[in-house]
Amino acid sequence: MAGLAGPIAVGVEEEFHVVDIDTRHLVPRAGVLLEQLPAERFTHELQRSVVEANSRPFMHLEDLGHDLTALRRTVIQAADGLGLGIVAAGSVPLVDLEALKISPDPRYEQMLADYQLLTREQLICGTQFHADVEDRDLAVAVAHRLAPWIPPLLALSSSSPYWLGSDTGYASYRPLLWQRWPTAGPVPRFESAAEYDRVVRDLVASGVITDPGMIYFDIRPSAHLPTIELRVCDACPRVGDIVLIAGLFRALVARELEAAENGPERTVRLEMVRAASWRASRSGLEGDLVDPVDGTPAPAAEVIRRMVNGLRPQLEQCGDWELVTSLARESLGRGSSSARQRAAYARSGRLSDVVDLVIAETRSEEWETAFGGPTPRMHTSLLDGYEAPGDEAIIEGTVRESYQPVLRALDRLGVEGLRDREEKRDAYQRRNGMTFQVEGGDESRIYPFDLVPRLVQAGEWAGIQRALPQRVRALEAFLHDVYDGREIIRDGTIPAWVVDESPGYRRPGRRVPQGTVRCAVAGLDLVRDNVGRWAVLEDNLRVPSGLGYAVTNRRLITELMPELVPDEGVADPREGLRVLRDALLAAGSGDPSALAVVSSGPKDSAYYEHKMLAEELGVVLAVPADLSFKNGHLEIDGRRIEVLYRRIDESELLDGHLGLEIMDAVERSALVLANAPGNGVADDKCLYRYVPRLIEYYLGERPLIDNVTTYLCRDTADREQVLDRLAELVVKPVDGFGGQGVVVGPDASAEELEQVRKTILAAPEGWVAQETIRLSTHPTFDGRRLSPRVVDLRAFVCFGETATVPPTALTRVAPAGSMIVNSSQGGGSKDTWLPRRSADTRPER
Repeated sequence: MAGLAGPIAVGVEEEFHVVDIDTRHLVPRAGVLLEQLPAERFTHELQRSVVEANSRPFMHLEDLGHDLTALRRTVIQAADGLGLGIVAAGSVPLVDLEALKISPDPRYEQMLADYQLLTREQLICGTQFHADVEDRDLAVAVAHRLAPWIPPLLALSSSSPYWLGSDTGYASYRPLLWQRWPTAGPVPRFESAAEYDRVVRDLVASGVITDPGMIYFDIRPSAHLPTIELRVCDACPRVGDIVLIAGLFRALVARELEAAENGPERTVRLEMVRAASWRASRSGLEGDLVDPVDGTPAPAAEVIRRMVNGLRPQLEQCGDWELVTSLARESLGRGSSSARQRAAYARSGRLSDVVDLVIAETRSEEWETAFGGPTPRMHTSLLDGYEAPGDEAIIEGTVRESYQPVLRALDRLGVEGLRDREEKRDAYQRRNGMTFQVEGGDESRIYPFDLVPRLVQAGEWAGIQRALPQRVRALEAFLHDVYDGREIIRDGTIPAWVVDESPGYRRPGRRVPQGTVRCAVAGLDLVRDNVGRWAVLEDNLRVPSGLGYAVTNRRLITELMPELVPDEGVADPREGLRVLRDALLAAGSGDPSALAVVSSGPKDSAYYEHKMLAEELGVVLAVPADLSFKNGHLEIDGRRIEVLYRRIDESELLDGHLGLEIMDAVERSALVLANAPGNGVADDKCLYRYVPRLIEYYLGERPLIDNVTTYLCRDTADREQVLDRLAELVVKPVDGFGGQGVVVGPDASAEELEQVRKTILAAPEGWVAQETIRLSTHPTFDGRRLSPRVVDLRAFVCFGETATVPPTALTRVAPAGSMIVNSSQGGGSKDTWLPRRSADTRPER
């Protein structure tokens, strides 16, 4: 799902030295330590004195910092019970080579046999950074293009001035030791990933290296992940320095990806890169570096400031500008770890004090102190047992900064207080008619509403507001095209069957005039994966519901939870009503009295919303029986109507006795139906796969937000893959809605999978399948504590004179153990707090 359309996820592999807390010497006790650590997050390395921790990938640097801090906390707590110390630095000065051994691993034993002293002296720790680049050809090209920019990142990490008890005179001696490996150093230029892989195979075949994992270029396409990997940096005692380097590395990758796609090929002089790397190793932050642009020496602080400023467009796009500039200022002001280590030795003349310094800095939770406030790890019984990788509010036991006021308020209420508020919620909803009916049932139900609000970060919401209008403009152009010239089909951009066989392709759609906006309001269902990346899951262009519920949810939270009323920085969802009203007025003459909402009446599951919207918009609410025509114009109670906001299925409106008159009026531009009949062809599950093509075809733009990978079961190759992977995929009917007919492979029984297999084979054209995304979760009160539940987000685009995303969105919540959020399937909703301003307004640290 990751591509060039959105921000790049970044993750870190961090190596730690294990030392005896009394002697401060390296000790070969990593194996004992690893027995107490979660295997999915920690692993062994070449030396038995090293433990490696693996962060999860993240879109937000703040989250990466919290995860790294949590990993350190875990390994340090385990080490404390064993009389061990943990050091995040390139080297440790106190070493007894005879006491150290390599890890008992056949691969490492072969390396020892092949490389001898080089292997035994590999007593160094680094930090590796991974950034998403799924296109391997681009990864190879970018790795070479990045080479001149890597030395400043090495300087920021420099933490290995001591080696085997002596001051080396280098800020970072680790790279000089590392360069002794036969495949280390800057990566040369390759024409393609195929050429790169061929060279790797040749190197393995030569017998000089044993496997592709021994390609130790400073930066390389990962051997096992769809990422590009930076390998040159020292381990860093301070988490803030790791986050800084991660942010700069991601920005560099983003810039060079764009350059590699759009610009000429670039060949880097590797001699200059080697010279610049040596200079960074020698001087760190306390001397000159080689400027990556002009190749001349300049003070390190000057080079890094220029690099940060040059990356401002990429940093702002990722929402990292304020944070990275703040961290860079702190790092340059504090100086390198090497300088701090030398100062510690100068004060006492004891190398043990150097070890104590880096142990203390490794233990420091400065990241959470800076970003989590005075109580970053909230110890509340509501969070007992809360574990959810990729959660939007809680990460490794740490409450994200933006959620701390919310969690404190919930903690003060406690379980009994929240139960009391839920009883008041139910009474309020019944009193105000906030109920719905499941299709096919007679019983009215309270719409489930959770008391814990959801906060969408400013940078994320800004990206959504940029991306969704693009998507709806392309779908609007598609609707006009397929009901007229069908140029996109004639040009071969999409196959004709996508339109002709779509259940949503309706004859009345041809009678809508070309100048009419066919989609006055769209509801796009967005999902956020556990990395923090957003994608569109579905487009709803017929009669999308939810905008009114989003407004109602704020009223509920204000009424029931006055402790949680958002501050002035949070947008008022009623703004969405104004934007909707403006779009409807723009569809007609601008006369408010000429607007109306049409509904099927109380039997409709969303009738509460229909009434609420009509009241808030100040317009009449009608059912088909209320409509009449006079002199070719639609009237309701004698009032002429120009724009009919349709909250009723088109067949129910048009199949009646007035259907022909309604469409005659639409064709004459005497009436606008918002939304237009026939829009279902544009939100068909099959067409969804082609929406990125629509954006490129009609707008000449690259999609700004991703699709989820989708397979069409009517296609033979796709169908074979779907049937082979039913247990891994989500299967949907092409014309389904409300979660009906959806089968989530990982949650389905063997019987359910066999039944859907038979159904697909019987009518493959009626089904699609999508990759199962590891969705983000959000805390939800379950009556006893907070538990993580899957959520999605329905955002809206109102298309009047322009396509606009109002600051009004509906968060829907899946039941426990489910990924389906629809109310008809037991789902509920939350109040959604969106920023009043889209810009990232994080204050400087």
